[in-house]
Amino acid sequence: MRTESVYRSWNNFISETSTYSKNIMLAKRIIPCLDIKNGRTVKGVNFVNLIDAGDPVVLAKQYAEKGADELVFLDISATLEGRKTTLEMVLKVAEQVNIPFTVGGGISSIEDVDLLLKSGADKVSINSSAIKRPELINELSDKFGSQCVVVAIDAKQIDGQWKVHLAGGSIPTKLDLFEWAKEVENRGAGEILFTSMDHDGTKDGFANGALSKLSTTLNIPIIASGGAGTIQHFVDTFQIGKSDAALAASVFHFGEIEIKDLKNALKENNIEVRI
Repeated sequence: MRTESVYRSWNNFISETSTYSKNIMLAKRIIPCLDIKNGRTVKGVNFVNLIDAGDPVVLAKQYAEKGADELVFLDISATLEGRKTTLEMVLKVAEQVNIPFTVGGGISSIEDVDLLLKSGADKVSINSSAIKRPELINELSDKFGSQCVVVAIDAKQIDGQWKVHLAGGSIPTKLDLFEWAKEVENRGAGEILFTSMDHDGTKDGFANGALSKLSTTLNIPIIASGGAGTIQHFVDTFQIGKSDAALAASVFHFGEIEIKDLKNALKENNIEVRI
């Protein structure tokens, strides 16, 4: 397992850059996402019709070896089932990777985050719990530092407006995406992981209009999620959507895009990435 010194050094780096100016060029990040249900990696379309995509521990190790910049591990049924993220799985994944590792699912307290960080996570992702009690963002940021706090926002367009959803995208709220994102930033989040439910699993490209608006109105990094299908989609979300990182699942899980090929293509398009 990674040592605490590695964890601290990474968090020091993130702390120095999480409030960076958008005018400073930082390397764009490629982030495979492991959606976990019943101990297996799954993937669906528009948050439904889930299919098995493999062993999360095996996949995590492969991605770390193939050049992924970070990993996101989401226990997608934890909130709906009223339980915490499975620590045993977090421990197993952490033992296999040497890159930053974000964990989400069922997190609702300082104690939850403390256990996850001690189990090997570098950052945590909160979603429904933040909507239900926004003060949680402040508490986690104050306790662990904003570099540890990623707020995931799942939203879809309803009557032309982006509306935030909770509980794995199953429950709509009245929250406006952009207003909620601004509040999240003001409360101390270090990053926002925005998933377009309309684009999720479609492989038709990211929601670059919404991403561009988020990126230009906020000062914290925006991770694009939902819609990756081709290398060009990644190029577009960095150039058009102004995203700071791009997260994807099925195109990586099923070998449709190799991370090395993707990064080489991004370089050719004058997009800064770590090779």
